[in-house]
Amino acid sequence: MSTIKLHDKYFIPYINKENISKYVQYLANIVAEDIGKNEVPIFIGILNGSFMFAADFVREYPYNCHITFVKLASYEGTNSTGKIKQLVGLNEDLEGKTVVILEDIIDTGNTLSEIYKIFKNKNVKNLKIATLFFKPDVFRKSLPIDYIGKSIKDKFIVGYGLDYDGLGRNLPDIYQLKEKE
Repeated sequence: MSTIKLHDKYFIPYINKENISKYVQYLANIVAEDIGKNEVPIFIGILNGSFMFAADFVREYPYNCHITFVKLASYEGTNSTGKIKQLVGLNEDLEGKTVVILEDIIDTGNTLSEIYKIFKNKNVKNLKIATLFFKPDVFRKSLPIDYIGKSIKDKFIVGYGLDYDGLGRNLPDIYQLKEKE
């Protein structure tokens, strides 16, 4: 891993793919232990950022499950806009089902608030939140997060599905925005 450039910004190595894999395995194991093998959960990945995490997660999940995706957007460049735009909704009937949201990263909690609003009237049996990365220093909501892969500092990151204006999603490792020197 070495410093990379995406658009006009430089990013330095932060978390390698081997450690990411450990966090994903950990999350899949604790979710499986919590839900059990007799329940068939619906995993919902939040696009675009969670596509790699969601794919790896369901490969690690040892029991039967369903997976689908919803697309929400709140970032422009390296800053959260604070406004969530629901771009692609759900078509599945979730009534009476255990739903686990798979998020790549939770920072301010704005997207999480929107997720709770979306699922409030879906009559799900259980709604759980699993996030690969969590930024506790900037989390501003009093909403539950059931499963956290790794808590990180409030630094802008790319790779493993996370992007900077569309670039970097394909990187197998996580990179952190380089501070100005």
